[in-house]
Amino acid sequence: MNFTVTIARDETGTWVAECPVIPGCVSQGRTKTEAIRNVREAIALCLAVRAEGGLPLTLETTEVEA
Repeated sequence: MNFTVTIARDETGTWVAECPVIPGCVSQGRTKTEAIRNVREAIALCLAVRAEGGLPLTLETTEVEA
């Protein structure tokens, strides 16, 4: 499965990566590469926990014109 991930630097210079369609799925790293690697792991763990709890795996998303 492919997921869209947002990635940005915070005020301390740490790279923060988030998968917005999975509630609470956030990770970080010292480099962009490390943050992406860590969020991949976080996605797998979040999906497993949500499945185990009987929760929907992802949020429903749609695009709107603004």
